[in-house]
Amino acid sequence: MSRFVGRLIRKKYIDLSTVSETKLARCLSTFDLTALGIGSTLGAGIYVVAGQVAKQSAGPSVVLAFFVAAVASVLAGLCYAEFGARVPKTGSAYVYSYVTVGELWAFIIGWNLILEYVIGTASVARAWSAYFDSIIDYKISTYLNSTVHMDVAWLSSYPDFFAFAITILLSIILAIGVKESSTFNNIFTGVNLLVVTYVVICGMFKADFHNWNIPKNEIPNGTDPKYPTGDGGFFPFGFSGMMSGAATCFYAFVGFDAIATTGEEVRNPQKAIPISIVISLLACFLAYFGVSAVLTLMVPYYILDPNAPLPEVFKRVGWGFAKYVVSVGAVCGLSTSLLGAMFPLPRVIYAMASDGLLFRFLARVNERFKTPLIATLISGLFAGTMAMLFDLKELVDMMSIGTLLAYTLVAICVLILRYEPPDPNQKFDDVTHEEDHNGVQNIVSDYGDEYVPAADPSCCSPLTKCFNPPEKAPTEQTAHLVKICVVVISLVAPSLSAVLIFAEHEVSSMTVWAIVLVTVFALILVFSLAIIVRQPQCKTKIPFKVPFLPFLPFISIFVNTYLMLKLSSQTWIRFAIWMVLGMLIYFCYGIWHSNIETERPPSKLRNGHFNQEDVDENTPGDAIVASQQSKDTERTSLIKN
Repeated sequence: MSRFVGRLIRKKYIDLSTVSETKLARCLSTFDLTALGIGSTLGAGIYVVAGQVAKQSAGPSVVLAFFVAAVASVLAGLCYAEFGARVPKTGSAYVYSYVTVGELWAFIIGWNLILEYVIGTASVARAWSAYFDSIIDYKISTYLNSTVHMDVAWLSSYPDFFAFAITILLSIILAIGVKESSTFNNIFTGVNLLVVTYVVICGMFKADFHNWNIPKNEIPNGTDPKYPTGDGGFFPFGFSGMMSGAATCFYAFVGFDAIATTGEEVRNPQKAIPISIVISLLACFLAYFGVSAVLTLMVPYYILDPNAPLPEVFKRVGWGFAKYVVSVGAVCGLSTSLLGAMFPLPRVIYAMASDGLLFRFLARVNERFKTPLIATLISGLFAGTMAMLFDLKELVDMMSIGTLLAYTLVAICVLILRYEPPDPNQKFDDVTHEEDHNGVQNIVSDYGDEYVPAADPSCCSPLTKCFNPPEKAPTEQTAHLVKICVVVISLVAPSLSAVLIFAEHEVSSMTVWAIVLVTVFALILVFSLAIIVRQPQCKTKIPFKVPFLPFLPFISIFVNTYLMLKLSSQTWIRFAIWMVLGMLIYFCYGIWHSNIETERPPSKLRNGHFNQEDVDENTPGDAIVASQQSKDTERTSLIKN
């Protein structure tokens, strides 16, 4: 049992001296990454989601819904940025968690990232096909509905062969090479940004602030129950409606983490990844805020077209020619969004297969194109099939829950890693190496000359050690205390979110016990945060760190769990089925074929680590096996002689 648990929590160690080694081509600049982040994010949210949320959930407060979703994404983006600086390797949150919290959680995050990117690709391909179909007066859907109609509740009404073809074509483009794909993305992203700028500037000339505060008596009674008209004002559907809209708007910001999957294809990843994540998220928020503002200022929210709001809005104000400009931007925006959704998918699969957690043949890199060719084509085929068969709304909800869980776990990993003590076996950034005048490497502590050893813990009471620890640098004891507090936060934050969501819908019947629960949960969170704040942090020198730790990761955890609980129960059921399938793959294949399992003797594993006496601290992890085999060969030769 001890060895089995050790397998679940064993960690991947990365040596800084070998971190730049990769089979992939390093050809992307900071500009390329920023364009990839904007292109991945700025797509369906502008041309579809803004109108849907304004009409169905939030009204004019859609601008605040985008703000809440942007805050959640920025907080997650800062956590991704720190890990991108720490671990500039392909695999995004999967690699980050493998280094930090162990193999099982790494597989769970990687499996959820695959879900996010597959469904993201399928949903954008479906949206691209639907938008193109609307331009040609729905000739594609009319023909397919009449010839190959499917009458299945959980499938689309017709197989979308056009969406399938788009996905396969883009898979081929991605398989040819990263630089070629990046050039395609840069051009289309530039056109998309020009169209968004055109929409915002032109829309301001037709803005009417009365549309943000329409009295209830001026609103016609809605005849379609699917599209209620609300009560008017800036919050026609209340605060709860705005927050539900924020959960949907979160879909519009999904895609920036594509940047974090390019760690082995960037020229200077430790600086380029943090900078491009922050810039792309800021640019996307400004675009979403501007477009949603002019949409709801130009016409009343309840007459918006939920499927293609921008062309209809300009037509109503007498600018019908703008439809063609918007259509060009929509085609470019959805194309780059599709590329951004598909780009990281084969790279996450490649990273997991390289570590042995998925089937090994998926990690093969084509010698000519320097891309994971098999993983790219298989993932494109899978995503294309889902785009062809499944309904768009079902795909979007499934993607949101997997993404939010990945963001939550990344924030948890940041909290844990920042308070970890230096590991003598981990050669990745806990210590720095400097050479003296003779060229001899000296290991220099990150704590500098002012490092003070831990005081005698027997002189302090347990409560005093929690809030005023004698240690001046992280130790195993302080790290263990932080982990306990993080576990408490991870359990209490969703509980508090659930009570708050219940209170939103049942304000009149909110009883004393609900108020007591909110108070108790809030006090537990404050107490846990207070303990974490008092613990010493690791002073590792990296290009970027999350500011205001532990508060920003905590807010990210709370907001993400809150938005997850706003999703429907059907979404959670489908997510549970996906997770069961993933656990079957991991326990039947991954746990036994992991690189750590196959390349290092299991007898030396204790709680996921190697015995200190069995590992030369100057030996990289992959060289341990060769060293051990050499010793065994010498021992056998001596016995024979």
